[in-house]
Amino acid sequence: MKVRVPRELASAGSGPSAPGVIRGKGRDSGGGAAPPGALDYFDGVDREPSSPVETAPAPLVRAVGRALPPHYADQETILAVLRSHWAEKHFNLSRLDELHRAVKVGGRHLALPLSEYPALDTFQKSNDAWIRAAGHLGAEAVGRALDQAGLTPRDVDHLFFVTVTGLSTPSLDAKLMNRLGMRADVKRVPIFGLGCVAGAAGLARLSDVLRAFPGGVGVLVSVELCSLTLQRNDLSVANVIASGIFGDGAAAVVMVGGARGCPDGAAGAGPRVVATRSSFYPDTEWVMGWDIVDSGFKVVLSAKVPEITRGHIARDVDGFLADHGLARRDVRHWIAHTGGPKVLEAFEGALELPRGALDLSWRSLEAVGNLSSASVLFVLADLLESGRARPGDRGLLVAMGPGFCAELVLLQW
Repeated sequence: MKVRVPRELASAGSGPSAPGVIRGKGRDSGGGAAPPGALDYFDGVDREPSSPVETAPAPLVRAVGRALPPHYADQETILAVLRSHWAEKHFNLSRLDELHRAVKVGGRHLALPLSEYPALDTFQKSNDAWIRAAGHLGAEAVGRALDQAGLTPRDVDHLFFVTVTGLSTPSLDAKLMNRLGMRADVKRVPIFGLGCVAGAAGLARLSDVLRAFPGGVGVLVSVELCSLTLQRNDLSVANVIASGIFGDGAAAVVMVGGARGCPDGAAGAGPRVVATRSSFYPDTEWVMGWDIVDSGFKVVLSAKVPEITRGHIARDVDGFLADHGLARRDVRHWIAHTGGPKVLEAFEGALELPRGALDLSWRSLEAVGNLSSASVLFVLADLLESGRARPGDRGLLVAMGPGFCAELVLLQW
């Protein structure tokens, strides 16, 4: 039995350190036979199966676009509004101030002006507002990402959509197809319920598809309008913390398959998604999520999230990297979702990261808050814009969320 390798790899004799080339080591490498329709990408050069199996270059991140609502309020302004509302219910206002200031958020963008939130007294009104605002923000984020990538909506073959803050059937991706004028044969994958981990999970699942369709163009779009989920009559600590940390925003990632690559002279191309890993923690569904109640989404948020993070993340990261012949010292860029100060501190401590390794995550948390699934994509965009990454650099994108679970995405420039 023999296997085929890509023609440019056969001629170039790429080694195990070649950027974006998977050599079949590890269960997440994405290796295997060429998918239907991709045989023209292979030259028929035979290799014995006992040697490492080389496949097409990994999918490439071409661009990340972001969109924020125009309505912004600093943390003190938001705190004053909540203090006024909850004072009527004899809430411990000093505790409210303490919890809001502890999350280290400077301010947040909001789907609506602050003055319009009191009128959202039913789940239907909040969700209708979500549909209106989400459509606008999602289209804006996708448009920016495609422009940066030098592509158009007609170039898109796969459209993934993630959210946890609103409901719509047809899902928002269908509305975006109409709004942006995408082709009728685009393959849509809407994903609901993964929360903060969905940005990383969506990136991973889209890369899986583009390994199967290496000539394709894929878009991942995340829209989270957390302000529209606030339960104004819930005085629990979890809801108070949520009212202080979660913000609104949208992000879109344009990714292309390895056979398509990046055109000559294209600016701003990002890394290749070399490998991914999902890690599910059994019997921890009580840690984070929603209780669906008459008034909408009631937050479930355990104080044990940092503890669970510290207990699992180092093992997950080390095992994932080891499967690809790497260790933490080989990772130059750490892209962590902005779960909050205690979660970021848990990442830093458990992984023994050097000072400043998560500075982009800390800055994003302060600037816009935790944007749930969009948060890790915002941090990735900040890294791309910073110009820090150099050819050959490796990065690890990490997010955690309901399940409880983690998603790891290995990147290489």
